[in-house]
Amino acid sequence: MMSNRKTKLVSACLSTVLLISLFASMPDHAAAATVNVGAGSYTTTLPAGAIAPQGTIYKTANVTGAMPTNDWWSSAAWDQYSDVMFPHPFGIVAGASGLGVSYPVQSASADAMFGAYSNDFTLGSTATSNFSDTRVDGFSDWTVSMLWNNGAGGTMRVTSGHGLPFIYSTYAGGTPKLTFSSVPTIWSGSASTSVLGVTVNGHHYALFGPTGSTWTGIGSTTLTNSLAGKNYFSVALLPDNTAATLAAYKTYGYSFVTNTQSSFAYDASASKVNTTYTVTTQAMEGSQTGTILALYPAQWKNTSQPFAAYTYDSVRGLMKTVTGSSFTTSLTYNGILPALPAVGGYQAATLTSLVDAVKNEPNHTVGATDTYWLGKYLGRIANLLPIAQQVGNTAASSNFESYLENTLSSNFVASGKSNNLFYYDANWGTLIGYPASYGSDSSLNDHHFHYGYWIRAAAEVARNNPTWASQANFGGMVNLLIKDIANWDRTDTRFPYLRNFDPYEGHSWASGDAKFADGNNNESSSEGINAWAGLILWGQATGNTTIRDLGIYLYTTETNAVNEYWFNINNTNFKAGYNHNYASMIWGGKSVYATWFTDDPQKIRGINILPVTAASAYLGNNPTYSNAFINQLKTEFGSDHWTSWPDILWEYQSLYDAPGAISLYNANPNYTPEDGESKAHTYSYLYNMAALGQVDTTITANIPTYGVFKKGTVRTYVAYNAGTSAVTVTFSDGKTMSVPAGEIASSNGTGTNPTITSLSPASGTVGTSVTLSGVNFGAAQGASTLKFGTTTAAVTSWSSTSITATVPSGLAVGSCNVVATVNGTASNSQTFTVTSGGGGGATSKLYVNTGGVLSAAAGTGATTNTIASAGGTNHDGTPTNATTYLIAGLNGTYDATKATGFNLFVDAGANVGDGLQVQVQYDFTGDGTWDRTETYNYFATNPVVDWENYTQGQGLKTAAGSFANLVNGKVRINVWNAIGSTATTLRTNASSANGQQSVVTIPFN
Repeated sequence: MMSNRKTKLVSACLSTVLLISLFASMPDHAAAATVNVGAGSYTTTLPAGAIAPQGTIYKTANVTGAMPTNDWWSSAAWDQYSDVMFPHPFGIVAGASGLGVSYPVQSASADAMFGAYSNDFTLGSTATSNFSDTRVDGFSDWTVSMLWNNGAGGTMRVTSGHGLPFIYSTYAGGTPKLTFSSVPTIWSGSASTSVLGVTVNGHHYALFGPTGSTWTGIGSTTLTNSLAGKNYFSVALLPDNTAATLAAYKTYGYSFVTNTQSSFAYDASASKVNTTYTVTTQAMEGSQTGTILALYPAQWKNTSQPFAAYTYDSVRGLMKTVTGSSFTTSLTYNGILPALPAVGGYQAATLTSLVDAVKNEPNHTVGATDTYWLGKYLGRIANLLPIAQQVGNTAASSNFESYLENTLSSNFVASGKSNNLFYYDANWGTLIGYPASYGSDSSLNDHHFHYGYWIRAAAEVARNNPTWASQANFGGMVNLLIKDIANWDRTDTRFPYLRNFDPYEGHSWASGDAKFADGNNNESSSEGINAWAGLILWGQATGNTTIRDLGIYLYTTETNAVNEYWFNINNTNFKAGYNHNYASMIWGGKSVYATWFTDDPQKIRGINILPVTAASAYLGNNPTYSNAFINQLKTEFGSDHWTSWPDILWEYQSLYDAPGAISLYNANPNYTPEDGESKAHTYSYLYNMAALGQVDTTITANIPTYGVFKKGTVRTYVAYNAGTSAVTVTFSDGKTMSVPAGEIASSNGTGTNPTITSLSPASGTVGTSVTLSGVNFGAAQGASTLKFGTTTAAVTSWSSTSITATVPSGLAVGSCNVVATVNGTASNSQTFTVTSGGGGGATSKLYVNTGGVLSAAAGTGATTNTIASAGGTNHDGTPTNATTYLIAGLNGTYDATKATGFNLFVDAGANVGDGLQVQVQYDFTGDGTWDRTETYNYFATNPVVDWENYTQGQGLKTAAGSFANLVNGKVRINVWNAIGSTATTLRTNASSANGQQSVVTIPFN
């Protein structure tokens, strides 16, 4: 299965001859500890057999706290010197003789665009030509400062950063020595002037020595500056070799950048993300402040700052410049949703069947359990849970939520385990999940890809079970995952600030060590964006606006950058000679049409689409481009009958042409879903997009969780309310919409979408008459329908504002969603609770009471019974140390249209890995022979102190014997722990007033 995804290349070149005393100390694995975080925990001891990142960090004592990784300059911290780094417009590399400097050479081939490093000169020191190493001496949001030290008082400290056409250096025990690749042309200045204008390899530079300094080596390949008793020196990359340009750059040549910082603000009323980029400078001569800043396309296209006359070419496209100490960009945030609204014209029975197919899987973890692949399986089920709820499939909803909760909870506890846990490495300041994969341990690769799926899944759990997501339970562990990939708190030195995100380039980096000749890289931009969407949904679900707004900033900024550099949707950044309208992988020094794992063009394109969720709407922001994207793939592949990841490509196509995507889907019913996909999600997504049309980016809303779509001339407004009370959402065109608590609501521009506001009563037995109040139901029923779950109800009256119907037979005891579908448009859902007569289907209800009794009468006051531990042994299917409950003297006629059902309220406390199982037995004549035995699949409990409802929805494991009528018969249930090592509890004897009554329903009249 892993071969279907990717195989990361991890550099393994480490020096074996190191003076450890010169570098950061090795991590102390002997100091074993488990750190509790609410109900979860992580370990500070490297698990047995696990791989950790290298112990050596090439840094000085000036660098404290967590070490940034996954940055453009990261190789400087991992290597004795560095690999090539790309602080555009420069390319640089640290070496024994100093800093190699280049204005990258731009070119293109059929499958790649290059901004390649080719040395113009090396900035060194007269102190030595062979420094033993380079160490990180400081950093800021988009700069790094590196120190060369010969150990005898000779040092050179150099600062470089994104968007800075200057390189700043200071010296001790030596002076600047520049060694050129060929004899430079001196076109301004002389040996007696402090400033030189030089050209080498057709590239123009200004060399700024202190006032009064002089030069030696004019006419040779080596120039040395005297410094005139000072210690500072800078180099500028010039756009041309005119005196006017040299003079303009000299204005800022002695204004050294000492710090850089980005700050953002989410303006909900305008749905804007405003980001300010600020530099702090120190005047080494005079009093000049600020500098010249080169902006990437994703920045200069979204700022109102006036531009200077100077530009640079880069592998990202044209860089324009501004002067001063700051600039601000403003981007529109077009919202995300936890799921698309259920407005599609699909067949409910078909969708329910597809949902059931996943529910009935023996295990949703169908392959490897490393943090990437397990994350994909979590993401798959997180996509399905709201769909199961939309179709009223409560058994599937319970199954999916239990899987998410139990899988996350189990991995969020480290005590007593050596795998499926998280380890905090204090040396680097990172949280590593094990089993690891693709270098997520040794090189700290891909954490945002991996953990993004976990965070998104946790957000879906939080949407349904806020208790689980509380800080007292597992919310703290989720927040730690977020801090690992995107620490928002600069004062929390356990993790670096925004590890995976480059604030200046505006997108993520995947490699933790960046030890490549082409710099760092990022392939699957869509998996990074999935992480940021997870932050939004998690923050919204838990009421943490700090995390929510961080997610909005990261999501908005990265989708903007992706549309520029991966998709080039405006056709302004790619180079002539490159044969594609898309780049699948971005490097510091190149952009390519390739992946780490395949040359299949379907996957080369699909890798920047998956996972498709309701947060993937940005992929449809430009339908004209999206159409061209698919058309070019058709040409490259030879047809649009996809053989790899067809569902991913259909879903992408549905954002601009849903009917066409549905036609391809229907023509290939036996396709194999992508590993993180399901046929249920794809079917739902395609048909919902067919009803919605295309993404409409011209309209925004004042809530983070929204979307606007347009089909022809009709807009559909969608919003999700994560709160506990109704909210009114205002859209930028004046449209307002009331959204009930916890609901996804939609309305078209004419205001005719059906909306249920209340049910009366909201609970009752099968056969109860229920009246729905609301609006836009239509004057008469016609072809419209009303469903309780997936079952159509018989309607007795229908008007525009009221529907009266009978609760249909066959419903399971418990909650179901009630939805009215009017002329193909589904309303919001309201919850009705079936108290008896349902599905599991028996009309006879037996209460689980104290003393091992089943009774037709409810208990008088809730209590609990202890279910013995499984003792760490697997007893799946075999009652062991079971607690038994019995009723005798029963008479009844068997009803073949019904089946056994039960609601058992159970709790494992804070314990992990337990699973209760129930067996229901029938003795039809009371003769002591158990004529029919039904054993149900066990229910894996979560480690949260709260009652969970174990129902027949877990599925029937085995059944033996046939039903007959009860004549003085008996019914018995056996309850035991099939797995785990701790005792659990079963709620018994509950009264109606207590609620949460454990009951068994049997199929007899």
